[in-house]
Amino acid sequence: MSKQMGMRTLPEGIYGILGERFSLGRSNSEVARQMVDGGIDVLQYREKLTDKSLLEIYRECEEIRRITADAGVPFIVNDYADIALMVGADGIHQGQDDLPVAAVRRIAPDMLIGCSTHSPQQADKAVADGADYIGVGPIFSTRTKVDVCDAVGFGYLEHIVQNYTIPFVAIGGIKRDNLAEVMQRGAKTVCLVTEIIGAKDIADRIAEIRKIMEHYNR
Repeated sequence: MSKQMGMRTLPEGIYGILGERFSLGRSNSEVARQMVDGGIDVLQYREKLTDKSLLEIYRECEEIRRITADAGVPFIVNDYADIALMVGADGIHQGQDDLPVAAVRRIAPDMLIGCSTHSPQQADKAVADGADYIGVGPIFSTRTKVDVCDAVGFGYLEHIVQNYTIPFVAIGGIKRDNLAEVMQRGAKTVCLVTEIIGAKDIADRIAEIRKIMEHYNR
């Protein structure tokens, strides 16, 4: 079954994020291809200007857009709304210190727009601003982002599950050994970063994660 998203719909399943710093020396394009071949459900590009030039980021997104489009996997660009539009990405993801969701919506009316949230107040604002989905986390402490806030734990995740209908991705420090706890609390889409891109065999790792998730999605 094709994973190509309907308009502005976050797929359930495994949400992958690219990051060369954690990819065992492999390029983002190489890792993207392995993730797509392994059956990832949605893929986000996330690099910072401290590590790559804007031109490098654009060229990588162009290549990854081709890889994901050929496989019917939704492609989301973190931060760079202009590049997302230029390469024809499916979506844009914004953090709390990035451009406002409502402003991005004005230039990308038909694209999936996600917003990272760490509290009920931020979730309320994301919904009011027209986000299509939210990031909920970091559930556990994580080192994949330099400017990350403290872990929010299960309390915030449970609050979202009980009080919101907006689709969300649980993110932050999620590994195979704690994934079951996240799934038990109602997550349908989960993001594991280093657990996937730091694996020697990415397809095998995705299969392991899928097996854990399927136990809770019956």
